[in-house]
Order: sequence, then structure tokens, then C-alpha cells
Amino acid sequence: MTNTLQNLQPQLVWKYFSEIAQVPRPSKHEERISQYILDTAKKLGLKAKQDKFMNVVVHKPATKGKENVKSICLQGHLDMVCEKNADKVHDFMKDPIELVVKGNVLMANGTTLGADNGIAVATMLAIAEDKSLEHGALELLFTIDEETGLTGAANLQKGFVQSKTMMNLDSEEEGALYVGCSGGKDTTGTWKIIWEKVPNTFVGFSLEVKGLKGGHSGLEIDKGRGNAVKIINRVLIKLSALGSRLSAIKGGDKRNAIPRECSATILVPKKSVSDVQKIVSEMNTTIKAELSTVEPDLQISVSEIPPSKGKSKTRLVEKKEKLKALKKVAQRKLLQTISALPHGVMKMSADIPGLVETSTNVASIVTMEKEILIATSQRSSVASEILEIVETVENIFLLGGASVKHSDGYPGWKPDMNSAILKTAKETYKQLYKKEPAVKAIHAGLECGIIGERFPGMDMVSFGPTMEGVHSPDEKLYIDTVDKFWKFLLAILKNVN
Repeated sequence: MTNTLQNLQPQLVWKYFSEIAQVPRPSKHEERISQYILDTAKKLGLKAKQDKFMNVVVHKPATKGKENVKSICLQGHLDMVCEKNADKVHDFMKDPIELVVKGNVLMANGTTLGADNGIAVATMLAIAEDKSLEHGALELLFTIDEETGLTGAANLQKGFVQSKTMMNLDSEEEGALYVGCSGGKDTTGTWKIIWEKVPNTFVGFSLEVKGLKGGHSGLEIDKGRGNAVKIINRVLIKLSALGSRLSAIKGGDKRNAIPRECSATILVPKKSVSDVQKIVSEMNTTIKAELSTVEPDLQISVSEIPPSKGKSKTRLVEKKEKLKALKKVAQRKLLQTISALPHGVMKMSADIPGLVETSTNVASIVTMEKEILIATSQRSSVASEILEIVETVENIFLLGGASVKHSDGYPGWKPDMNSAILKTAKETYKQLYKKEPAVKAIHAGLECGIIGERFPGMDMVSFGPTMEGVHSPDEKLYIDTVDKFWKFLLAILKNVN
């Protein structure tokens, strides 16, 4: 265990959290963490198996006197969202996560922490090792690729787990029991680029939006946070009035994260150069005022790009040939489309107070040699509303001249208020902490929806310690809630009969 975590309780959980922080585990690259689970199970003398997708299940026998208690599956995912601050040097394929304790908060140094869902992985491994616990037979299910498609859960085969009751450990609010989640779908618009030469009297500028909080596109979508792609588009539309031309644009990175940063390379006629700084400064003041409460660190800036000799990363060329930019018509359609694309909460639930029912996220934009891609994601706890918002986004893309593709999507999880495991969890929490837990649904895609489809009749509940800012470098795990979560989980296992 690192010195950072060695004095924290429960020690076994933090021991394993420290170890997995050393194992790179980006989505779709879980081979090392999957093997680590197998190696750990072997070291502990427990049976484990891995499927061809690298999902792993570890079996721990019932403790003495609990042999006749029904089997329970504990479940979490192995992968993590890999986001870092622009100035942070970090390779998620090989570098360990640098852990930082700030009072009651655990964070990472300039990157995502991976508590989503590393805390579940660490907790299950701690349970696997701890011989002092009381429980029936356990199946510890570790799935892959939750963050970029839930493909691990979607590919679970019949018989991989035998339990009919499951506790998912991928929720982020201590004291809350989750019994339902949204389904979702991704919608991507693609434009074929035809480059147009611009007179070499034009001057290149780099435009940047940074300092936003970002965050999970489901859990934080109702917080009113700024979207870097939408913000930079507002500035680009203003600059278009000067005759500015767009040469490149890139922002956001993950379909399930609100974009924190976006940059663009523009070309401006020399006669308008003096107006660029003025317009950007005005837009910076205006948008900072709009978002001052939720985004105090927002910064919109522009700087002139020195002429380069030969090709540069910004596609600017200083030769006798002319500079490249999108055709005017294509640029206008692109900016109009981004402006028209909805972002944020579309509808709140009429049944569960405070629950976002339907939302959409303008997630990312990237310029390639021959294409520009905009990725968006839609969520809803109502299947028909997912179809409706997906259709809306698709039609906006089509009106803007883009081709459209959709992901396969994932199902929601319908609440069952008569669930046996929910009843046990509620009674246990009240016994431990002398108050009722909150029973909620979540505006995010938990694997419970898919696992419920793969294993019909599975009785499920989801809970976890308190986290904030997941999917961003501001990700926080509240240390005291991990101990409460641990004691609660162990008490449920003891109480199940």
C-alpha cells in the first residue's frame, strides 16, 4: 500500500485500491487488470474463471453456518474513464494513477481517479481475502468496458454466474439505494470535408475554451455546467462575421463526459485581425457572467499562430500555395448544426422528484484529414423518449448535411419496489445508521439493465460510497463514506437468509 493510503480504514479495501491504481485499465484495454484479478484469486486460493471477453468471476464459499443461505453476486466494472488536464503529462496505457489525499477526499494528480469503479473492485477483493466475514456463497463478478459501451455485461453468457440476487457496487451516493437506471444510445454525425484554399494574406489564430468542470454526462447533466463545444461554437459564429475561416476544431473526448475543453484553428483576413481579440474578450466576459456560479474557472482565449515553414499540426502552410480551410458553405452548416444541437436536460421525471428523465450530451468534435465527427449521447428512463430524442438529434444532423450513425444502445432498469434484496438493504441500513436510506433511480447507464436482460429474474440493488466529478480530473472519493459503505455491505451479507 502507498504511504498515501496506509492509515485509512478499512485497510484491506485501501490496500487493493492502492494496488489497482498501479494497473493501467482504460476501457477496451482491461487485459492487465483482468489478469490481476485472476492472479489475486489464485493467491487467495479461490476459484475463478475468465471468459473470452475478459470478464472474470471469482467464487468464495459460504462461511461456517451460512452454507444454506442463497448465493449472492457482487458486481463492479474493471475499466475507468481516462481524462487528464491539458497540462498533465500522463500515459494511461502505462502510467500509474498518482493518488492524493486532501483531508477527507481522495483525488488523483491531474487525472481521473478511477474510483469509478475501482472502489468496487477493491471492495470485492477485500471481501475475497477477509476470512473473518459471515456470508453465504459469493460470486464476485468483474466486467469490462462499462464506460464505452457496456460490452462486458452485454456479452455475459448464460451460466457464467448462478446467483439470482445481485448487488451492483457502482453507485456514487452513500446512504442511497438505487433500484432503476436510464437506458441510452449514441448518435454521431459525420461531414466529409472538401478543403478550400484561402489567400495567404490570412492570419492564423488558435482559439481555446478551457477551465470547465465537465463531469459525467448523466449524473452531472442537470448541474448547468458549461459545454466547451457549444461555447466555442458561439465564439466561432461571432468571428465568422469577420470573414474568419475554420481550419480545425477538436473538443471533448468521451461520449459519456461533458466536454471540458475545446480548441479551434481559424484563419482571419489581415484587415480584421485587430477585431479578433476584442470579440473573444467580449464573449469571454459574457459567457463567464452567464456561468459564473457553476463555472468560475472558465477561460476563453485566442492567440496568433506564428507562420510555420512547411506543414504544421494546425494545417497551416506558408509556401507559395494558399492556406486551407473548410468551404464557406460547409463551415456555415457545421456551426449552424452545433448551435441547433440540444444539450442538457430535456425532461424531468414526473414520478420521482429530482430525477432527470431524458437528456442529451454534445460530447465531442474532432477534425480529421477528410472528415469532421460530432459525437452525442442520449439517455432516458423511458424507452420511447430515447427514440424521440435520438430522432431529434439525427434530424438536426441530417438538416446540417451530415451522415448519421447510431450505437446499439443499452436498456434501462425498471424499479422493483417489492425486491427482496432491497427490503434487506433498507432494514440493514436502518439498523446500522438509525435512519432510512433514500431509494432512488439514477440518470446513468448501470450494468443492471443489461444484466437483468442477460439473466432474467435477477433481483438487484445498487449502492456505493460518495463520489463527485467522476469522468473528470476533479473526481473525488469521500474517504469516510467508504468505511460506511464497507460496513453496510458486510452487514447485508450477514443478514441475507
